[in-house]
Amino acid sequence: MDTIRLTTAQAIVRWLVNQRTVIDGDEVPLFAGVFGIFGHGNVTCLAEALEQVQDELPTWRGHNEQGMALSAVAFAKAQRRRQIMIATSSVGPGCTNMVTAAAVAHANRLPLLLFSGDTFQHRIVDPVLQQIEQFHDPTVTVADTFKPVSRYWDRITKPEQIVRSLPQALAVMLDPADCGPAFFALPQDVQADAYDYPAAFFEPRVHFIRRPGPDARDIEAAASILQGASKPMIIAGGGVHYSGAVGELTAFAERRGIPVVETVAGKATLVHDHPNYAGPVGVSGATAANAVAEDADVVLAVGTRLQDFTTGSWALFKNPDVRFVSVNTARWDAVKQHATPVIGDALVAIGELDAALGDYAAPNDWLAFAQAQIAEWHAHLDSIRAREPSAETPSYAQVIQVINEHCDDDDYCLSAAGGLPGELVAGWRSKQVGNFDAEFGYSTMGYEISGGLGAKMARPESDVLVFVGDGSYLMMNTDIYSTVFTGHKVIFIVCDNGGFAVINRLQVNQGGAEFNNLLRTARHTDYRQVDFAKHAESLGAISERVENLADLPAAFAKAKAADRSYVIVIDVAQYEWVGGGSWWEVGVPEVSERADVLVARAEWEAESKHQRVGF
Repeated sequence: MDTIRLTTAQAIVRWLVNQRTVIDGDEVPLFAGVFGIFGHGNVTCLAEALEQVQDELPTWRGHNEQGMALSAVAFAKAQRRRQIMIATSSVGPGCTNMVTAAAVAHANRLPLLLFSGDTFQHRIVDPVLQQIEQFHDPTVTVADTFKPVSRYWDRITKPEQIVRSLPQALAVMLDPADCGPAFFALPQDVQADAYDYPAAFFEPRVHFIRRPGPDARDIEAAASILQGASKPMIIAGGGVHYSGAVGELTAFAERRGIPVVETVAGKATLVHDHPNYAGPVGVSGATAANAVAEDADVVLAVGTRLQDFTTGSWALFKNPDVRFVSVNTARWDAVKQHATPVIGDALVAIGELDAALGDYAAPNDWLAFAQAQIAEWHAHLDSIRAREPSAETPSYAQVIQVINEHCDDDDYCLSAAGGLPGELVAGWRSKQVGNFDAEFGYSTMGYEISGGLGAKMARPESDVLVFVGDGSYLMMNTDIYSTVFTGHKVIFIVCDNGGFAVINRLQVNQGGAEFNNLLRTARHTDYRQVDFAKHAESLGAISERVENLADLPAAFAKAKAADRSYVIVIDVAQYEWVGGGSWWEVGVPEVSERADVLVARAEWEAESKHQRVGF
């Protein structure tokens, strides 16, 4: 057997370079690049190996470990899981900074490969710099914090272990059911150790994402339920995008006359003016989709994990006879709420379900009802857009409608956490399929700016529009510099409402006093507004502050024409929201000295009676 003597780190890198995939008929690297911040734990061994392969596996310098890993997550989402980015850190805080990004990838079912330095396996010099010692278990390091947020976790303690472990990790990341982050702890001494690896381990290999087919008995059961439906509804989740099943689902809905609503991850499955489009559903949804959901008697959920924001904490579906059919590659998701499961790839399953339905179609008046509802919602959004610009602070919704009107069809809209996902999911009218990313699986403040970098890397031909609030901007902003530094232009729209206004809204709506969310209600001695435009300029971007809504179109036109990242800052109202969402369960005190809290508790008790317990 031919062998090649390499260090563990060199062998890992050589293997990564030789993994390939096919996208749109072209063979390309499966691992598109590495985000790295080097320190002790990865600079002397892993960095040494990466430096030698920059033409094949480029390394991009990070500025914050969480940010660079979030960029990798956004890249994977924009690429629909077809390519994977890597992030590497040193030991200690560099390692734990990536935990949040791993959780984001885990919650959103996205591939992410993480390599962290680790303490010496031989332990002779324990404790090393940045080592956390567990008195009861010397084998535990901070790398173990990734176990709950990883789909695959390993600590390499001997060089030869990677021959078995790397392919297993990749299999998880390419599995449509188990997809998520893979994490490797690489002890510093093991990275440097050499081994005679089989040459065959490094032979190029082309990978693909499998399309598991459903069991014929599941298809039969699902078809039987749908054939009895008079008010069916389709929930399109993110899995529709990842499966590439948008065309199949759209044709299915058209043939069967079924309205389609979208989850946050499933948004932009249909363009906003498609006749079967009934809007976004749930807490961050529109009144149109929620009206359809309340009355539906059969819900076909495709590629969604049915998060509480989708289901209105399972109080949205008010038809007492409603039944659920869930199409999903993951058994865990498919059987939720005692749904009739169809476990398989969305593209394959929809085709087989369509064939089993015969000549079934929903009654015409049901789709007409959905169309009337969405027409009212569009009229609501039109009324927001039609408001004359004034000296008053505009709302999120007004800013969104202006940008939406002036953006190009292929612009990619990205946001996360705070008030913007709800405003964008409800108010952004998709002009093209698949051009939307609101990270709401983990609702991660700080994702927006870093995510914009990753999305632009994945979609270099399109403008990436990042909507970010002042709270998230202050939390993580250094990747504005990264977009300039690496030449990946992003347009950032910074909406400043003076704090965490959407959480202030939740606090007040549940009867609480305004406290510690808006900057002016937090403990302070010197309250002043941050000059985000100057700050962004210091990071290398072109920036401007827009004083009123009337000036926003001109600013956006300049941003589109600019040769590098452009930041538009505009104040937005603290108390004005687009509306349309359903009830969402949060904890409301059963006992309080505030009358408003007791009123909110009574409302909670009334709404919680609508919650399904699984049947």
